Amino acid sequence: MARSHDNVTDGTAAGKRAEKAKSQVMAAIGGLVDEGKAEWNHTATGDIELRLLSGEVFVLGEVSVTRVA
Repeated sequence: MARSHDNVTDGTAAGKRAEKAKSQVMAAIGGLVDEGKAEWNHTATGDIELRLLSGEVFVLGEVSVTRVA
């Protein structure tokens, strides 16, 4: 469900650009996973945890990416 300040899912031009950018980022991350350079899993909260083989760990939220390790 979209939050009122979340322009990623609204119908404005900025929202459409943000959605396209998000799609491109997720495709690039998917490429890392496909190449065996990373793994990703869903967390209990519904976010995606991304683990790079180099050791970094990120949580991919709806509108943010947070490095956790």
